[in-house]
Amino acid sequence: MFRKFFLTLAAIFFFMPNVYAEKILFIPHDNRPVSSQQPAEVVSQLGYEIISPPTEFLTQPDKLWAWFYENAPFSDAAVVSSDALLYGGLIPSRSHEIPEEILNSRVENFKTLREKNPNLNLYLFGSLMRTPMFGTPGDIEEPDYYGQYGMQVFQLTMLLDKQEISKLNKNEKMYLDSLEKEIPDEILDDYFARRVKNLSATKKLLDFTHEDIINFFIIGRDDNAPLSQTHRENRQLLEYMKNIPKTKAQSHAGIDEFAMLLLTRAVNDLSGTIPFVNVQFNRGVGEKIVPKYSDEQIGDSIRSEILIAGAMFVPNPERADFVLFVNTDPKGETFELHNSLPPIPLTEKQEKYFARNAEKFSAMIEDAVNKNLPVGVADIISANGSDNFLMNELYEKNLLFKLQAYGGWNTATNTSGFALGTGILAKKMSRQSIDRLLARRYLDDWAYQANVRTQIADYLTKYPNALQIYLNLGEHEEEIVKRENILMHEFAVEHFPQWNGFVMSNPWHRMFECRIDFD
Repeated sequence: MFRKFFLTLAAIFFFMPNVYAEKILFIPHDNRPVSSQQPAEVVSQLGYEIISPPTEFLTQPDKLWAWFYENAPFSDAAVVSSDALLYGGLIPSRSHEIPEEILNSRVENFKTLREKNPNLNLYLFGSLMRTPMFGTPGDIEEPDYYGQYGMQVFQLTMLLDKQEISKLNKNEKMYLDSLEKEIPDEILDDYFARRVKNLSATKKLLDFTHEDIINFFIIGRDDNAPLSQTHRENRQLLEYMKNIPKTKAQSHAGIDEFAMLLLTRAVNDLSGTIPFVNVQFNRGVGEKIVPKYSDEQIGDSIRSEILIAGAMFVPNPERADFVLFVNTDPKGETFELHNSLPPIPLTEKQEKYFARNAEKFSAMIEDAVNKNLPVGVADIISANGSDNFLMNELYEKNLLFKLQAYGGWNTATNTSGFALGTGILAKKMSRQSIDRLLARRYLDDWAYQANVRTQIADYLTKYPNALQIYLNLGEHEEEIVKRENILMHEFAVEHFPQWNGFVMSNPWHRMFECRIDFD
């Protein structure tokens, strides 16, 4: 009788839905698919419940804090953006006019949250303001004046940074003087005052990390250079945080990959696992490359990303839970293969160069797959979008869906971080889940970023204001999205027809990113 009772009870619990799935609260820094939808999808494949706020709250810090207070008690971990909670998002953090006393009160909210939720694993990511090398009129990501004075502002900060590290020569001093006179005082006052406020808020958050109010804090350096205002501020920050261990806080070249890395860390901490990761670079300069939009060697960046994800580097690929292959240029360059308007075709010599590189690198991947190693690819030879030569090699060798993870979008660290997080978690996923995530990356990074976007850019050259349309689709959006979907489905039918059931859109009404929704 008792045996029958326990068997019945076991059957009930076995077939019941997992109402006790661990919950991870997730506040992204904006609603772009790569920032919000895609990292959440990766972790949800493991059975975790992702709790995120209504999209409209992301730009309203006070409503976001109220939502955070309400939902934190029901969460096992929280991965949250300080930019969203302080400024209303990543982009508003670069152009806000929020008084310092309001920022301070929002920073203090973290202390209150910890007092009310002492057992919550709290992972925070934020950013130093970026320093783009030039401005583009109409770009929504910087103050309006950056479109006109962006290049001069960058060069000014580059010289100020260098002046503090070494010495300026006579010509550099003269150029610095001319830039200070050329850029209006009100622009420089606005630019530097905002950066001072943001840096002060970041230091207070580091204090909270040191006091264990925040479990882990990562600070991003997006779109910067070895000499720039971002690099200049980071030098101050590294000095300020020298007594905080890297297991608690880090400054890292990048930003958009942080959600994926910290969600991976949350999963590893909740499950009590420390995955082993090995990294293999392409021949040539390899890990010593300083990619475009970064101020450090990619090998250092990836080792930091492994730590951020709660994993450990191992030198032997045979011992690794995940092996990341990094597609770099043998000579150390980062190419802009898919970002020009109009598109610039490759020369015959360039095509041969990329084809030879792809053939050799794909052979390395094929060998590792044949050894049953859990392989992923970070495709960073181009600053935005996949290497078509490599992808065609992987397609011809039937390797696309034998990988555990792939990344080929945006900057080098964005790509490597997302591929790392996905690949580390893939060990806990079904093959069907892995293939779905791969299909999304191939559609986004390869089909759209490296091909369809370039084709549309070529089509737009018939308009005299092509660049403005590229940055803001406006009245042309319906026509362009229709054309994009036709080209995307043609690409999918040719390369992976089993994943042809999707609709794509441009959620920010510009060409830079896309959203893929499977049927």
